[in-house]
Amino acid sequence: MGMRGRNGIMALVAECLDQPSGTERPVTMLVGPRGSGASEAHGAIMGRFGVDHPFAYLNFAAGQALLPRYALALIARQLERKLPQYRVSRFPRLTLGLLASDRELRMTTRAEGRRAVARQLDEFRQQAESRYGDYLAAFLEVAGSALGAPNGAPAVVATILRDAARGGGRRLPGQRFAGAPQWFADHPLVPSRDPWDALLELNMWRHNGTEQEKRNLDRVLFAAFLDDLRHDTARWFAPGSHLLLLDNCHTDHGRLFLELLIGARRDAALAGTPCDPLTVVGSSNRWLDNWGSSSGDQWPWRLRSPDRASLADWRERRPSHDSDDSWWYPLRLRDLTLDEVRTGIELASPRHSGLAPFVYRLTRGLPVAVRQVMDALDLSNAPRRGGEEFDLWLRSLPGHRVRGTPHATLADAALDHLLEDFSAAQRDALVRCAAARDLAMGSRVLGAVTPGGAGEPLFNEVRSRLLLESDRAEPRLHPWLRRLLLWRLAADRGEWDAVHELLSDHFEAEGRWVEALYHRLAAHRVDEVVAHLTDRFRERSATEWIALVNAVTSAPNRLPSDRPSLALLGDLAPEEPAQSITDTSVIRGLVCARWLWSDPLGDPGLRLNSVIAAKYDRLSEMRGSDIVALYDEAERYRRWRHPLSAPDEG
Repeated sequence: MGMRGRNGIMALVAECLDQPSGTERPVTMLVGPRGSGASEAHGAIMGRFGVDHPFAYLNFAAGQALLPRYALALIARQLERKLPQYRVSRFPRLTLGLLASDRELRMTTRAEGRRAVARQLDEFRQQAESRYGDYLAAFLEVAGSALGAPNGAPAVVATILRDAARGGGRRLPGQRFAGAPQWFADHPLVPSRDPWDALLELNMWRHNGTEQEKRNLDRVLFAAFLDDLRHDTARWFAPGSHLLLLDNCHTDHGRLFLELLIGARRDAALAGTPCDPLTVVGSSNRWLDNWGSSSGDQWPWRLRSPDRASLADWRERRPSHDSDDSWWYPLRLRDLTLDEVRTGIELASPRHSGLAPFVYRLTRGLPVAVRQVMDALDLSNAPRRGGEEFDLWLRSLPGHRVRGTPHATLADAALDHLLEDFSAAQRDALVRCAAARDLAMGSRVLGAVTPGGAGEPLFNEVRSRLLLESDRAEPRLHPWLRRLLLWRLAADRGEWDAVHELLSDHFEAEGRWVEALYHRLAAHRVDEVVAHLTDRFRERSATEWIALVNAVTSAPNRLPSDRPSLALLGDLAPEEPAQSITDTSVIRGLVCARWLWSDPLGDPGLRLNSVIAAKYDRLSEMRGSDIVALYDEAERYRRWRHPLSAPDEG
C-alpha cells in the first residue's frame, strides 16, 4: 500500500545506479510523517535493485547507539556480498582505519608505538579472524540490531540481507594491509606523514583525544570508506555503483551519519576528487536540524513530490558545491490518491473495493492509516456490507479493537503511532488544539505550549514532525490525525463544548463570522447557525451562499455514533408539514444533513446525498431568482462522483 504512487523514487534510483563512475549523485531523503511509507519504499527499492546491485540497509531507530564507525562497518560488511556478475567489493582503507582505532595500542613511548603498531594491528586482525571469520563481522555483536529487512521487503531480499551480513566477508589482504597505511599519512586531517605514525594518531584520537579529534577520526573514516568505493569501481568486473538505504535518519545517530557523509562528499568536491559511486536514499519522519528552522525559510531547498523526482531536477535546483546543502535532495512523501487507495484495496482485499471512497475520505490517503482501517474492516465481528447495520458499525470505527493491538482501539493505536515520543501533556494539549482548523490559531487561543524545555510552542513540534497538511496557506493538522484527536476530544462533552465556545467567541470578536459559525455548529448551537444562514439566503448571491454553507457545515460533530445518519437527521431537523415549510425549515434540514454528510463517520454510505439534493431543489423553488447555482448543486449531490485527488505538483 505504501509504495503506490512512488514510481518516481524507483526511477530516480535506477537513474543514479546507471550513471558512470564519478557522476555526482544526491543524498535523496524521503521525508514524511510516521506511516507515510518510507520503510515500505526502502523495501521496494531492495526488491527492485537488491538482487543485481551491491546494497546495504541500516535502521537508525533500532534502539541502540549506532556510532558512525559501527554504521560504516555494517555497511561495508553488506556491500561485500558476492554477486555472480561482479568481483567482490573490498574496503581495505576503512577496515584498517577501524582496526587501528579499535583497541588501545600498548606502548610506553611514542617511538615504541611506531615500531610496534604494525605487529599489534596484525595481532588484533588475527584474533578477530579467528573468532569471527573476518574483522568486520565483529561489529555484528555490538550493532547487529540495526540490520534486518524493513516493511515491504520481499522474502528473497530479506534472505540476501541476512546472508550478506552474517555469511562471507573477507580477510584483510596481507600483513602490510596492501599499502593502505600510506593513504592515512596522505590525508590532510592527519598531522603525521609517516604511515604507521598516522595509524597511531588515529588510535590516540579514539582513546585519548579531544572531542574535535574524535570528530576528525570519524571524518577520516568516512573519507576512507568513500575512497574504497572509488577504487573498487575502477577495477575490472566491479559494480559501477553501490546502493545505500538509511531508514529513520531523524535520530541523533542518523543525523550525525548524514552530516559526516555529506561533509566527506563536500570535502572531496572542494579537493577536486571525483564523486564516490554511492547511490544514497535516506528517510526521516522529522525535519532535520541540519536544515535549519522547520519553517524551511532559511533552507535553499523546497520539498518535492516523488512524482517529479529526477537527476535533472536535482541538478537544476542544487546550490553550489561549497555548501553542504548541495548534496541533499528532499522528497516529500505524499498521501495516496483516491485511485491509488482503490487500486491498493482491490489488490489486498477485493471484497472491500467499494469502500475505497470511504477509506480515502476518512484517512486522506495516509498509507499507514489506510492499512489500519483495512485491518479494522477485516474484523470478524463486522456486519455484512450493504445495509444500515454496516453503516452504523462504520460510524464507530475508531472505537473498534484491531488485530495486533487487542487491548487498544483503532484510534488509540493510530494515535500512539503518529504521536510517538509526544508526552501525555503534549497529547492532551493537541487534543484541545485539534478543535481549530488552523493549528497555530488553536495553539494561540487555547494556550497550548509544550510542557517542559524552553516553552517552545506545540505548533513547532507538530510542524517539525511533518504532521501538518502540506501546501496549505494555513497550518492544518493532517486530516487523519485531526479526526483521531477530535474523536478523543468528543469523549468529554464538557471539554468539547468549552474549546469550541472559546474559539467561537474569539472569531466573533475579530469579526470572522464564518469561523465563528463553524465553531457554534460544532458546539451544537444549531438554531443560531440556521438563523444566520437564513438571514443571508437572499442577501448573498447563490454561489456565495453555497460556499458559506459548505464552510460552516464542515464543522466537526460529537453526535451519537450508535444511531444511523437518517435517524440523527430526523432528530436534528424533523420534517415539517408541507403547508408549514419555510426558508428556515429547509435551510435547517440542509445544514444538518450536510453537517452529518461532511464527516465520513457521520454518513459513511453517503445516504444523505439525496436529502441534500432535495433541499437545494426546494430552495431554488423558494428563492425565485439567481437559482442556477442552487439547481447545479442539487444535481451535483444527486449524481455524486467522488472528486479525484491528484499527486502534488510542487
